[in-house]
Amino acid sequence: MKWEEAKERDSTRLTGLPAQAREFFARQLRTYPLPAFLIVGAQKAGTTSLASYLAAHPNVVSPSFKEVHFFDLNYLKGESWYRLHFPIGARRWIGAFCQGRRLRAIDATPNYLLHPETPRRVSCMMPDVKIIILLRDPVYRAYSHYHHEVRLGTEHLSFEEAIEAEDARTAGERERLGAHPSYPGFNYQHFSYLQRGVYAEQICRWLQYFRREQFLILSSEVFFKNPGAAYRRVLKFLGFPDWEPAAYRAEHVGKYPALSPDTRDRLTSYYAMHNRTLREALNLNWPGTGDEIVDQFSS
Repeated sequence: MKWEEAKERDSTRLTGLPAQAREFFARQLRTYPLPAFLIVGAQKAGTTSLASYLAAHPNVVSPSFKEVHFFDLNYLKGESWYRLHFPIGARRWIGAFCQGRRLRAIDATPNYLLHPETPRRVSCMMPDVKIIILLRDPVYRAYSHYHHEVRLGTEHLSFEEAIEAEDARTAGERERLGAHPSYPGFNYQHFSYLQRGVYAEQICRWLQYFRREQFLILSSEVFFKNPGAAYRRVLKFLGFPDWEPAAYRAEHVGKYPALSPDTRDRLTSYYAMHNRTLREALNLNWPGTGDEIVDQFSS
């Protein structure tokens, strides 16, 4: 729902008052919080499904669309622009207050994990935010990502050609993103098939700015198999009361040909060292997490 539609909806729900009075009280009571938690990635790792389950929770305020892209693509638009994506209308504000519920906003933008400037930007604005990361086998994450770009119409190479071209396509992108806050980094966002699966490097960048207890890192494969258990774990981490959605429907499940065995084996070898580094980094910061997650991978 667009912001203008939400504004109209909330202003007319204060029934029993003249129209001018309803609008006045709606304006006074409407608030625009910053998110209390972020789902930062990884892309094609189940973030849309998790965000959808959380958006249905009565304590959660979500934007009208999943990916706000403030800290990567729209940072120069400023905090006020960001806050406008998380309105709490008068009716909901009053209802939550009367029921003793705390409303908290969510931003689920999986490009945040990869973008080199996002951790610093988030820490400046929301130093106490809670951060959720889903990690999927990087081989199959890359292949899913590729088909996502094909469906968008941005990718015209074969998968094998695309991963061969990745270094040339993304050369210098990270440096330009750091030097120019308005630089969109299209190639880095869309063609980083292999880079996005080097998880340890990305997570360590976030750890430079946030405490370990601010993170919850989950296995996508475990989440796919048992979304209810993972969802309850997320609610506990966020301090939300137990609540179950009507169903755990998987969102944005793509259908495409199976990955060729030769390419799978090649990428499994490519990620073997990176996955060992990931296991060690996760176990160092969150004991047992590295084994729990990396054991799900093909390597």
